Parts: sequence; C-alpha cells; structure tokens
Amino acid sequence: MDIDSTAQDKARFFAGAWGRVRALPGKLKAKVTSTAKSIKKVGQDDPRRLTHSLKVGLALTLVSLLYYARPIYDGFGVSGMWAVLTVVVVFEFTVGGTLSKSLNRGFATFLAGALGLGADYFASLFGKNGEPIVLGILVFLLAAAATFSRFFPRIKARYDYGVLIFILTFSLVAVSGYRVNELVVLAHQRLSTIIMGGATCMLISIFVCPVWAGEDLHKAIASNLEKLATYLEGFGGVYFQSSDSDGMGTGKSFPQGYKSILNSKSSEESLANFARWEPGHGRFRLRHPWKHYLKIGALARQCAYQIEAINGCIGSDHIQGSEEFKGKIEGSCTRMSAECGKTLKALAISIKTMTDPYSSANTHVESSKAAMKDLKFALKAASLENADLAAILPAATVGSILVEIVKCVEKISEAVHELSQLAHFEKETVEPTVSPEKPPQLLHRGIIQPVLDGDSTANDNVVITIHEIISTDSPENGKACDQHQVPKPGQKIEAL
Repeated sequence: MDIDSTAQDKARFFAGAWGRVRALPGKLKAKVTSTAKSIKKVGQDDPRRLTHSLKVGLALTLVSLLYYARPIYDGFGVSGMWAVLTVVVVFEFTVGGTLSKSLNRGFATFLAGALGLGADYFASLFGKNGEPIVLGILVFLLAAAATFSRFFPRIKARYDYGVLIFILTFSLVAVSGYRVNELVVLAHQRLSTIIMGGATCMLISIFVCPVWAGEDLHKAIASNLEKLATYLEGFGGVYFQSSDSDGMGTGKSFPQGYKSILNSKSSEESLANFARWEPGHGRFRLRHPWKHYLKIGALARQCAYQIEAINGCIGSDHIQGSEEFKGKIEGSCTRMSAECGKTLKALAISIKTMTDPYSSANTHVESSKAAMKDLKFALKAASLENADLAAILPAATVGSILVEIVKCVEKISEAVHELSQLAHFEKETVEPTVSPEKPPQLLHRGIIQPVLDGDSTANDNVVITIHEIISTDSPENGKACDQHQVPKPGQKIEAL
C-alpha cells in the first residue's frame, strides 16, 4: 500500500506541475496585456510624457558624441562622461525645471571649482605636513556652512540642488588636488563638459516641444476654480431635494473633482518655483507674477475644505434635519451657492482668457452677498424658540458654511482682480446697449394765470402763456418736474 500511495502522490505532483506549465502561456499573455494597457494609459493621460522621453534620448545621443568622436575625445578625454551624467540628472519634464537644475549645476560647479583651486593653493603654502590639515579644515567649514544654508526656505526652494553640487564639487576638487598634479586642466575639462551637457538640455527643452511650468500652473489654477464652480452651482438643488430623490443626489454621484484641490499645494509651489526660471513665452512676460497664483491656490483650497465639510450633508439621512426649517432657508442658500459657482466660473474664464474679471464677477459677488443678507433675515424671521435644536442644527450648519464660502469666494475674486492688474490682463470688452431713439421732449417756460369764469364756485380755468420752448436733448436741460401744483385764484406760477 505504501508503494501505491507513493506512486499516486507522484502522479498528482506531475499532473499539477504539467497543469501549471500549460497555464503559464495564458498567465504570461495576461501579464503582457495588462502591462501594455498600463503603458498606453500613461501615454494617453499626458502625451507630452512620450515627447519628453524622446527629448531625453536625443540629448543623450548628442552629448555622447563627446566620447564617440575621436577629435573631441582627444580634447576632453574621459571627462566627456560628465556631459552624459549632466544630461541624466538635469533634464526635467518642464522648461523651468531644466533651466533651474542646469543653471544651478553650472554656477555651483564654477564657484566650487574656483574655491577648490584657491583652497588647494592656500593649503600648499603650509608645506607638505600642513597641507592636508588645512584642506581638511577648509572642507569642514565650507561643507558645514553650505549644508546649514539649505535650511533657509528661500535657498531650499530655489537653490537646494546648486548648494548640493557646490558641496560635492568643492570636496572633490580640494581633496583630489592633494594627489593630482594638473588640477587646473582637470577642472577646466569637467567644467566645459558640464556646460556642454547643460546647454544641450536647455536648448532642446526650450526649442523642441517645450513644456512650460508657468502655463501648467496657469491652467491648473483655472481648472481648480472650475471644479469648485461645478460643485457649488449644483449643490443647492441637490441638497434641498436629496430627501425626495431616492438617493439620486447623494454625495457619491455628485461631482467630486474638488477633492483634487485639497492636496494641490506641493504641485502648485513646485510649478511656481520652476516658472520663475522660465523666459517670457506666449502671453506670459519675463517677470510674470507667478507667486500671486499661489495666493489664489491657497484661497481655492480653503474653499475646497469648506465644500468638503458640507459634502457629507448630501444624502445623509441621519443629518438631514428639519424639512420645515430647510424650506425656510432653501431659497437663500440655493442662491448663495449658485451665485458663488457663477462667480468662480467667471473668474476661471477670465484667467484662461487673461481678461480683467471685475465687471463680470462683481455682479455675482454682490448677488451672493445679497442672498447672505436674505439668509440672516430668514433666520431672524423663523420662530426658533420652541424648535428642536438637533433638528435645525444640520441645515443651520450648512447655511453657516455657505456664508463662509461666500466670504472666501469674495477674497478669490479680489485676488484674481489683483492678478489681472499685476499681469496686465486685457480689459473686458462690454458691448454697448443701444436704446431706440426717442423723440425730443419739449418743455415750455411760461406763466400760469387762473381766470375765474363768472361763478366763484365753478371750476378754475387756467390760461398758460408760453414764452420759450426748451428741448431736453441737451444734458443741462434734461430734468423734468414730477410735481404738479394746483393754482389758486390770483396766483401766478412760473414753472419748467
């Protein structure tokens, strides 16, 4: 029986192994298909990614000529590899990112190389025994000072990579100078190849399908305002009808695009930092106020957090509250939400078209503020003395948050208007309203004399003597008298 059981176990093992082998092509095919779909999706999400990959390949191919071409190799030697290394580490997706790293690397290498040569010469004055000690002290002091400078926010944001390259280059030049005789020639070769690699990256990044960080930031801010507008325009109707919509207006089915704004701070700051390095391009001037976009982005996130607070109120049965109280504030809250959405949409359009939004957005801002006052009047008029606090609190909370959103939207409008002035946006072209021509009105100047017709009890008769006729076409004579006086017997009235 033991022999039979062993044979059966082996048979089952080989059968299972054969089954796994037969299933392997199917699994491999599914894996390849899944990977191909992922690659396709990444390319379709942003086709510029594929272009960027080709640009990096082109830059590496060009700088490789420093190593492949014999005449160039004889001039630079193995230092030509520094050009290849420079392309790999400085070529970024955006023009601003590439310029930032290239310039940081170039200036840091030049400054650190010069200081390294100076440190090596200074240390040589102390003789063979004192030279390594002096070099060690200088490397310690400069490396410690440069590292500490990286903690300053401004340096961290814009020059962190340059400081890192400075520490690396100075240490290499100062330390290697103790053993290398032709240090100046070596430093010159490395600096030249690094400049060639950085220049290649900058030229390809700017002139071959450029991706501008400033333009991406500009579009991102406008898109964020549109996402907020889309939510607010539909919130009022959805919230106040969610109890009768059988779950069709729940927060899950409502637009949730605003959620991406909650974590947009790091990307906006990165784009703004890179945009400062970019030259003037398209509609954006050399010193475009990119920093002001961060102010608008911060206000947009503040508004998004307020929206996140009221989003949970949609379709949540346990916090619906009193329907009677909701009915009293429905009109004001719906108007507030809708007008805020219209304001944000007008601001988004003005940023996209780079036109001054004051006239178009200000109307909706004033309407939202008027609706906010109506909400206050509605709350005062509502009888809340005997009301259940737990029943009215959810709707009152929504109204309170909408008031804060109105204030936040007003701040966003002011920030966008300030941006339009700093960036010299075009003024909005308002088509004049043509009214139909009216015939000129004539005013008569004269004296009114009441005349009695025999009987004193009879109705008074009036004789009007016209001295001149005045036309109201001129602005000076355009005022009319709306009050009428009844003359008494013997009274004279001079009137226009």
